[in-house]
Amino acid sequence: MEKAINIVKHFPKHLFWDMDASRLSVKRDKAIIIPRALFATTASSFEKDIQKLEKLYSAKEIVSVLKVTKEHISNEVCILVARHYHTEPFFRYTF
Repeated sequence: MEKAINIVKHFPKHLFWDMDASRLSVKRDKAIIIPRALFATTASSFEKDIQKLEKLYSAKEIVSVLKVTKEHISNEVCILVARHYHTEPFFRYTF
């Protein structure tokens, strides 16, 4: 059985404004949690934000979810993630 984790204790509540964040499952809802956790990140806050995610998910999970997410993630965030994990850069939006 999955250990219950209150996502709002790890990430700002406003990132999950449209749902009951207390009902999110780390395992089942990673497609929502991962992109939203990085939605508002900047170059200066990225390290802190990614470390929070890494307590819940592997690098492979983070990258794979971000590559296919329908959430609004900037190309800047994609580049930061690719650099952090030394992977091929990927983009959510084409130029």
